[in-house]
Amino acid sequence: MNHPTALADSVAEYEANGCVAAGRLDTATVDELRASIDRISKETRPEVVYEAGGDVVRALHGCHRFDAACAELVRHPMLLDLAEAVLGGPVYVYQFKVNVKQPREGKEWPWHQDYPFWHHEDGMPAPRALNIGIFLDDVHEDNGPLTVLPGTHRLGIIESPGAVPPAKGGDWRDHVSEKLTYTVDDARAAELERDHPSRALLGPAGTVVAFHPSLLHSSTNNPSETRRALLLITYNAVDNVPAHVTRPEFLVDRDTTPLERR
Repeated sequence: MNHPTALADSVAEYEANGCVAAGRLDTATVDELRASIDRISKETRPEVVYEAGGDVVRALHGCHRFDAACAELVRHPMLLDLAEAVLGGPVYVYQFKVNVKQPREGKEWPWHQDYPFWHHEDGMPAPRALNIGIFLDDVHEDNGPLTVLPGTHRLGIIESPGAVPPAKGGDWRDHVSEKLTYTVDDARAAELERDHPSRALLGPAGTVVAFHPSLLHSSTNNPSETRRALLLITYNAVDNVPAHVTRPEFLVDRDTTPLERR
């Protein structure tokens, strides 16, 4: 369990900046997760998504639904302590994914917020959810780290000037590719960066970070020789269940049973 003072400090930093470095998982746990991800990446199944036009794995989805190590992870006391403290009560897994940027082949994620996807596509009432990211590899400046604009979580849904609202209910693959459905253009992001200086989330394998669903973030291509696998668990408050989920269950979990610690 997190120390109460450290947990309170993490919640305060999260509320102020929309992101926080929240600790580190032990090496044995990370090794077990890496083994699971490496095995799943070789399987042919709908949860495995590839880079456009090829067979390079881009992401894995819903692994907690069929893999023991991932199912155990979502009930980790450190993660649940933080999620429940931030969201003010019981939580469930709304989404589970691993974004895998392969060496020299992993593509970018453009500037975006997560909440517009969840609100427009699934009917999530409010951004009362929490993203917890776990570095499965060492993350450095050159392998496409997650870059955030701290404080932008307080701006609500950010629109780009002149942007045409996308049609709802499109192909779910448009929500997981490098050409995302809901994005913020580079000019608008650069404008916001003047008041919200960017921060790259870096650290060794096992690093745990948390960020708000309305926080503006992106990541570049990975031109380096090292992989960057980022495991992401989105916890949602059990009283914030989306109203009309139609996307596949491996993208949006329907089981809203409050999680119990392992």
